[in-house]
Amino acid sequence: MSQIPAVLITGASTGIGAIYADRFARRGHDLVLVARDAARMEAVASRLRQETGVTIDILQADLTQTTDLAKVETRLRDDARIGILVNNAGTAIGGTFVEQSTDDLTRLVALNTTALVRLASAIAPRLANAGEGAIVNIGSVVGLAPEFGMTVYGATKAFALFLSQGLGLELGPKGVYVQAVLPATTRTEIWEHVGADVNAMNNVMEVGDLVDAALVGFDRREPVTIPPLPEAGQWEAFEAARKTMFANFGNALPAERYRTRA
Repeated sequence: MSQIPAVLITGASTGIGAIYADRFARRGHDLVLVARDAARMEAVASRLRQETGVTIDILQADLTQTTDLAKVETRLRDDARIGILVNNAGTAIGGTFVEQSTDDLTRLVALNTTALVRLASAIAPRLANAGEGAIVNIGSVVGLAPEFGMTVYGATKAFALFLSQGLGLELGPKGVYVQAVLPATTRTEIWEHVGADVNAMNNVMEVGDLVDAALVGFDRREPVTIPPLPEAGQWEAFEAARKTMFANFGNALPAERYRTRA
């Protein structure tokens, strides 16, 4: 792997992905940009090539399509220059669970989870063998909060968090850093997908602020970065509470509270 690894970023035509491209380019990283909209990616790439001088490749792909996904997987497996994967591609849909069509839900799950895990699977063995590299998975605070009412979207983001934490435990000892980034409400085009007006919302984080904060966490090698969370101790307490249950998961008998019928 080169001294400064190349970065492959999915969902790179706009929003969070485009800002990640900007920030990594300004750090001197060559880029591989992946998205469906080649024209918008080329606009991002053209500007950054001129402003930073880095090499930027465009890889047009719809990650819900098997053949396109395979094309990106092949690039991740074969291109030894790529040392960082930013799994940013994702979408949301409007309505409640009973209102959402099965086909729309299937596409949502395919993009937010299947593509995420397949791309991580494509690059992880090579990074582990090299003993270096990073995988960044963009999740959401919605994955921690079913109360927000975005049931399937939130479930996919809970998947992204769990996958990141599990991969961190597996790959960390091999020298590979894995980061989950959990944004809250951020000014991106995803709100158009759910039929919401982001300009009418309160406490909306700008994309640049979100990515800059995420990169502070990246540089600190945080396993989980939650840019809007003021107190790190709240997350630490959440994790500590979860871990206190571990000792009881191995009990051979049901807990006493389940041995008496209501």
